[in-house]
Amino acid sequence: MKKFPNTSHIDPSSLDGLNHLGKFLDDVQFLSGAIPSNQDGSHDPWDHLEAVMGLSTLGYKNQALNGLHWMVANQNEDGSWYNLYQDEKPLELNKQTNYASYIAVAVWHFYLLNNDVNFLQDFWEPVKKGILFTLSLQHRNGAIAWNIDKSKKIDEDYLLTGCSSIAKSLECAIAICQVLEHKSFELKWRDAHLKLIVALENPAEIFDLKKDRSRFSMDWYYPILGGINSKHRITSLVEMIKTSFWIKGLGIKCVADEPWVTVAETSECSIAFKKIGEDKIALELLLNAIAIVDGQGIPYMGWQFDENIYWPEETPSWTAAACILAADANHQLTPSANLFIKQQFKS
Repeated sequence: MKKFPNTSHIDPSSLDGLNHLGKFLDDVQFLSGAIPSNQDGSHDPWDHLEAVMGLSTLGYKNQALNGLHWMVANQNEDGSWYNLYQDEKPLELNKQTNYASYIAVAVWHFYLLNNDVNFLQDFWEPVKKGILFTLSLQHRNGAIAWNIDKSKKIDEDYLLTGCSSIAKSLECAIAICQVLEHKSFELKWRDAHLKLIVALENPAEIFDLKKDRSRFSMDWYYPILGGINSKHRITSLVEMIKTSFWIKGLGIKCVADEPWVTVAETSECSIAFKKIGEDKIALELLLNAIAIVDGQGIPYMGWQFDENIYWPEETPSWTAAACILAADANHQLTPSANLFIKQQFKS
């Protein structure tokens, strides 16, 4: 195995060992609360919220709150967010459903860390509006259309990864309902959640109808993170991950047919293995992820293992956050460690 040129500065077994990643996220955050993830300073709402959770995990409470307030300030009337922003300026006017619902995960995550019911009450409206926007595009088979374009046309495709993310968002939204005792919303959302989980467990002829995305590793581990329960389905997903995407000693490939392991996918897949009790693989993948870093210990996007180069030489904010969340899941560092490992609402 080719050794990486840099030595990791990350100790994933302690919050102190991750703190330089919190400083990195703090440094890149704009005054508005926006957390850019791309080299041009732009970001999408999902990546932004992932970075917010990274800040929350490491105790950067005010910065995380600023990031959540950015979401509130930029939410559209229909509960959605636009696809891409430069600080507070929308750059792409389509609206993705998994972006709209993900605020529930970040809000619940913050609550797990701080146990503040008033905080949950303050953010109930944006969470509710985001979930209602997303569920307005749910098909009778349980799947949820991925996008409305800038002309308000619904894209009639249903993305397996996106819907898996939405399933987790719904799970967290239901947990919020239970704390705040919003029983009517809880009942409706539990029904929608169950339908979506059933679709994710029986995906044939439901998802990715316009384009085959099965070459992407996310399609294979995200249903596990999203909360499916079928042991048969989980077994088949894990087998595919191990045979087509896992490069032992390096990490998880982004796509099956490219010699490229990516830090975010490796981190997320680490959490998926932790969830199913494969603790040894989970920890190995975490250590793979935090080895692909620059000289300051900030994770690169990935490693091209045919050419033995970091590629691209970018350090996205949400990639650092994915490492933080994977470290928390593996080492149980905070009260939010089980966010993606256990079902969040009470049955």
